[in-house]
Amino acid sequence: LFPMTDVTTAVVLKQQARLGQVCIAAPAFDIYDSVTDKYRLFQAAQRLGLSMPATHFVDPGGTPWTVPDDLRYPIVLKPARSRIATDGHWLSTSVRVAHSRADVERIIAQHAWFQHSPFLVQEYIHGQGQGIFALYDHGRPLSFFAHKRLREKPPEGGVSVLSESAPVAEAMRNVAEALLTPIGWHGVAMVEFKVSSDGTPYLMEINGRFWGSLQLAIDAGVDFPYLLYQLAIGLPVAPVEQYKIGVKSRWLLGDLDHLY
Repeated sequence: LFPMTDVTTAVVLKQQARLGQVCIAAPAFDIYDSVTDKYRLFQAAQRLGLSMPATHFVDPGGTPWTVPDDLRYPIVLKPARSRIATDGHWLSTSVRVAHSRADVERIIAQHAWFQHSPFLVQEYIHGQGQGIFALYDHGRPLSFFAHKRLREKPPEGGVSVLSESAPVAEAMRNVAEALLTPIGWHGVAMVEFKVSSDGTPYLMEINGRFWGSLQLAIDAGVDFPYLLYQLAIGLPVAPVEQYKIGVKSRWLLGDLDHLY
């Protein structure tokens, strides 16, 4: 069983004990939650001294947050979770960029998840979106793949609409391993970065499921779904250490939407 979204992955992992003999190559829910909850992820990254945007951790708990006077704009308001379970349904959240104190106050007033749920206030990193795709076997890395985003929607940062396979940068791999190996990660994960002009990879988030640009990895020679299938049913997995560099993948409709 391959859950494909944040919601289905969370639900399946919480109910693994009820699924009997269904083969799932994924971590326990608490391990999954420790990296996909961005509040917990960035606290861990901070403890480890990893490269990350300057971050304020905000847990309003129903109490209005007072915007500090020393913020340097633009800033990023990032919900801890992309989907929040509430009142019997799932609430979709989104990242917002603020260019002034008035922007921050307006965004918080307009979106309930900034009023009642934990979120991050982060420095805006100028740079290129890049990522590491990984396959793990109970804390043991099996395969890595890297890509860089040539265009995103929206342009200031979002989903990849045109991406290209790239060599695995040691600095990004080190961050991925520092976060995933000690917790015994199992299955697939994508670690996202913004790489600044001086080459520093700043951590953005981790997806503990398949990612939107999965086809790029397959086209370049790393068939993550087949590798995960082998892992799930107990077959030996031969690590893929080489793949084609410079392969491009385009999401046509998203790329057209990017123009607007």
